[in-house]
Amino acid sequence: MGQYFYPVSLDKKQYVYSHDFKTKHKRDDGSTFTCGEGLKLMEHSYIGNKLMNAVENLIIPTGSWYKERLVWAGDYADHEAGYSKTAEGYDVNLHSIVQNEGQKIHPSTKRVPKKYHYLTNHTQKVVVDLNDLQEIKDWAGAKIHPLSLLVCEGNGRGGGDFCGEDARIGSWARNSISLEDHIEDGYELIECQFVEDER
Repeated sequence: MGQYFYPVSLDKKQYVYSHDFKTKHKRDDGSTFTCGEGLKLMEHSYIGNKLMNAVENLIIPTGSWYKERLVWAGDYADHEAGYSKTAEGYDVNLHSIVQNEGQKIHPSTKRVPKKYHYLTNHTQKVVVDLNDLQEIKDWAGAKIHPLSLLVCEGNGRGGGDFCGEDARIGSWARNSISLEDHIEDGYELIECQFVEDER
């Protein structure tokens, strides 16, 4: 089964729902259809995707999630500490908690100014330069956005997840994150190119 994800601010208890952002697509026969951005991790984890644009708007210095603790919460993620299991004995994870108790918000999907290209983890004091990302082979200029993969919880448990062994997946979850126009003193610039295994 496919696993669905929400970008979540732990500090504000807010989340963004990708199906709120509609895109028009063209079929081979010329007809069109409109649908929401995908809920599965690798349906929306690309530079320029409307969901990624929305989260980028939230984490720039003027955004309401600036330097907040972020998680891309999967619905197959582990049980959340401090919560009792359901009456039926099922785990309760962050995805289900924010769906029931959190506030869904609707940020802008406009591209952020180009100067904000330093994806910054203030907890670990490391930075990824989004300008250094490489295009995916045979994907017409598409680039995997590292943010959702770095802060996700539950990857590898459902269809549509990132396919590949990479220790960095989820390594930034629940850390303080922002997009900056510079690298702060004492922060380390790291390479972070994600490549999926061929299927």
